[in-house]
Amino acid sequence: MSIRAILTGATGMVGAGVLHECLQNPAVEHILVLSRKASGIRHPKVTELLHADLQQLGPVESQLRGYNACFFCAGISSVGVSREEYERITHDLTLAFAQTLLRLNPAMTFTYVTGAGTDSTEKGRSHWARVKGRTENELLALPFGHVYMFRPGYMHPTPGQANVPKAYRYFSWLYPIARRLTPGFVSTMQELALAMIKSVSDGYPRRVLEVRDIVALAHAAPRS
Repeated sequence: MSIRAILTGATGMVGAGVLHECLQNPAVEHILVLSRKASGIRHPKVTELLHADLQQLGPVESQLRGYNACFFCAGISSVGVSREEYERITHDLTLAFAQTLLRLNPAMTFTYVTGAGTDSTEKGRSHWARVKGRTENELLALPFGHVYMFRPGYMHPTPGQANVPKAYRYFSWLYPIARRLTPGFVSTMQELALAMIKSVSDGYPRRVLEVRDIVALAHAAPRS
């Protein structure tokens, strides 16, 4: 199966890591990088489309048809922003984006990077976890060909990938220890990216993938 994917969040760590893996993977034929600012990536597989508001896609809709996958990696931290702003970007923007793609490419596989600790009940104490849970639940209700939620924990960066926060240099040395002691919370960025790609080409029995699912799918043999 040849994957033609729309990717968001390429200027962040997760989006950059997924894009890095897409460029190496023969199953990925083409990637449309949709972003507010230039990613700096130049590659035969990549077309970059700059658009200021991902919640209002009308002006670029004609360029979003003909894709069978979306790797939605855009997002913000809840730290330092108001509850209203966090909800607008995490929930409102994501759902508006997904609904537009559903109308244009109804058979596509939509993958969303959320996070470990997301609250599917939408009733817990943590505001960010409730908002993520509501976003997940509403995405899962959309009638795409397939929809998958990815809940990574700590992701060890891929060597050579762009947009890795400087703070990672101070604690990345702990990765081998954390992988051994807390395997349910730790993966590599490459494993997340591979799992997202394989969810499109091979599928997965669960629609919400925790860290152990991400690792299992990343290392699963390709479907024949």
